[in-house]
Amino acid sequence: MPKKKALIRGGLIGGALVILFLITGGALLYTWVAFPSLINTEKDSTYFFVRTGSQYPQVYMDFKKSGMLKYDRGFDWVAKKKEYPSNIKPGRYLLLKGMSNSQIVDLLRSGKQAEVSLVFNTTRYFDRLAGVISKQIEADSLTLLKAFRDSSTVSKYGFTQDQWRGMFIPNTYRFLWNTSAEQFLDRMNHEFKAFWNQDREKRLKEIGLDKFELMSLAAIVQEETFKPEDMPKVAGVYMNRIRQGIKLQADPTVIYALGDYSIRRVLHKHLLVDSRYNTYKYPGLPPGPIRIPSLQAIEASLNYQKHDFLYFCAKEDFSGFSVFARTYNEHLVNARKYQRALSKR
Repeated sequence: MPKKKALIRGGLIGGALVILFLITGGALLYTWVAFPSLINTEKDSTYFFVRTGSQYPQVYMDFKKSGMLKYDRGFDWVAKKKEYPSNIKPGRYLLLKGMSNSQIVDLLRSGKQAEVSLVFNTTRYFDRLAGVISKQIEADSLTLLKAFRDSSTVSKYGFTQDQWRGMFIPNTYRFLWNTSAEQFLDRMNHEFKAFWNQDREKRLKEIGLDKFELMSLAAIVQEETFKPEDMPKVAGVYMNRIRQGIKLQADPTVIYALGDYSIRRVLHKHLLVDSRYNTYKYPGLPPGPIRIPSLQAIEASLNYQKHDFLYFCAKEDFSGFSVFARTYNEHLVNARKYQRALSKR
């Protein structure tokens, strides 16, 4: 009898251990699946990036290295149960603090990305544009720069090399993070066409410029003043000169032709450069924009102020504003005041 009781007692203990194991194992699995796992983050939300071409081991390793997950082994178990390794979708995903592994895997599997508000503004250089864009989408700066400088890409979109800067309209755009260089350019071309709608095309006809000439004018206006209040007035000066057949004589075009942005004062020797961008030497607008102009400069040029000024120069108080003149003699007085102030400084 003692032996029989011992066997029964042993069986009960063994069964209890099995039940306990099943309970604790089930509890562990439930914890892995349903309990908040994204807790090791200081903010209420964070972004997780899955690069194009990533395989599951890399995604899992990125999660482990991030330290965001409390139950990273649980994430691995859930991901495999939900067949995420065969459903990797690149992108930028918004993870909310307190999400379970199951919720995280479902989001990653769905491919529902958090869009990027991509912003860029006026710039002279394509390498700077590439740098700004690459910080906001997946495409790296070298790939973007190569695409920007590729002559076959330029002609593909129907632009000449001189006109090319005019395709990029600075603004805020909604993008998916995993955007390639080619996709970015496709979108910019689409936005360029959308920008030049019927109303703006009508306005171009009214002022007698085509869209590329307008962008060239806007780029000069951008270089001449950073004050939005002065932009329409400066554009008006150049439109008056164009209409009267007077050379634009815009210093920024000479600096662009020389490719030397360290020049602070354009001298007579600089005006000798033989380039279609030298508006002291050649009449009319240059063959293309000397920079990517801002949206403000574009609109200011399209809706320039009507007046009878033919000259302007920087104010002697270095406020950034310009002083305008109708005659050359008036302009000389203003210019000498500025030159004296500049020499003193």
